[in-house]
Amino acid sequence: MRHALLLAAALLPAGTLGAQAPPPGPQPRVEAPVRDPDFRVGTDAFGLERVVEMLQWRAIRHGYERAWSRSPIDSRGFPPDRQNPAEWPLPNRRWLAPATLDGRPVDPAAILALGEWRQFRPGFSRLPANLAATFQPEGDGLGSADDPLAPRVGDLRVRWRELVLPPLRGELELRGGMWRLKAQVADPAPVAPAPVAAGADDRRGWSPWLLGAFGGALLIGWVLLRRRRRR
Repeated sequence: MRHALLLAAALLPAGTLGAQAPPPGPQPRVEAPVRDPDFRVGTDAFGLERVVEMLQWRAIRHGYERAWSRSPIDSRGFPPDRQNPAEWPLPNRRWLAPATLDGRPVDPAAILALGEWRQFRPGFSRLPANLAATFQPEGDGLGSADDPLAPRVGDLRVRWRELVLPPLRGELELRGGMWRLKAQVADPAPVAPAPVAAGADDRRGWSPWLLGAFGGALLIGWVLLRRRRRR
């Protein structure tokens, strides 16, 4: 049995037993932390995003309901008791940290394309007095509702997300003195599948590793069958 398995594995094309990604090389570094100047919170990650939601009325099929939204909901045409606030008091904002790689700047567009936004809970020890009087801790962020369990239309929720960059493996190239996203990473060219005529032999579209795996399985079955017959 052991010899059969080894023989079947030898039939598989190289690289089909688990292709490995190239190891990461030098990684970008953050040159200065980013801060939300209004709330005085920040992170050492590659970016910071303030997410503001307001509880508003929105129209549904059979009437109206309250919903949290990151943008104003137009309530013109709603009944008088279903009007939303006319102003958005606190904007959504995003800040990107300056990043370098081997002493050269990294294009912010590349950081945005390769990074991942993750929610986190910053510290609120430096919250300005006027905002501390309006907001209170709620979950991972802040809320303006007097009772978080019974918010009213017009109340706000504020959350923050930080931009995390995974290990890079050759996605950047140095162009014009700045590290930028490689063309094939930024805009991969679509590859159209080759047409297959009706009734054509389907094996022509099989990849080599699949054919090798199928042949190995047949070989193992044949060896086991012969052993069973000898018994």
